[in-house]
Amino acid sequence: MTDAGDQREGQSGDAEDLTHTDSDGNVQMVDVGDKPDTARRAEARGEIRLRESTVGAIRDDEIGKGDVLATARIGAIQAVKHTWETIPMCHQIPITNVETDFDLGDDRIELTVAVETTGKTGCEMEALEGVTTGLNTVWDMMKAVEKDADGQYPATGIRDVRVVAKEKRRLD
Repeated sequence: MTDAGDQREGQSGDAEDLTHTDSDGNVQMVDVGDKPDTARRAEARGEIRLRESTVGAIRDDEIGKGDVLATARIGAIQAVKHTWETIPMCHQIPITNVETDFDLGDDRIELTVAVETTGKTGCEMEALEGVTTGLNTVWDMMKAVEKDADGQYPATGIRDVRVVAKEKRRLD
């Protein structure tokens, strides 16, 4: 189930179809005041590529800075709750649940963040912010072991951040 506002956000078209600009092209926040409250869920995913030895050290909890995944989980949740402060046109929404899941491969860590809300607008941006901040937190905690002799990060990279699921349902 989608409404006209949700359809416009997913389409490319004329400037008149843009929901974050007025008729003169000035940036504005979308008015969601007349929309009914609905239950919404969004899930985003991304990964950070690391050296195999780094992933092994994380897996074995051998990092001097502390528990990397626990810290990244906290960072992801904090980012979800503060998305409206960092994305200019996002509404402040009531977050009802945040789930984080880490999958450790040989040379990568994949993070999935699911966000739930009950309100007038979706939570995709919150899920994306959770993923990017969670992965940035991993990078921050691992940068000393990921640097090469020149202080660069040739094996490290955040990739494939995307929304993988979005749900909306009426409240009964």
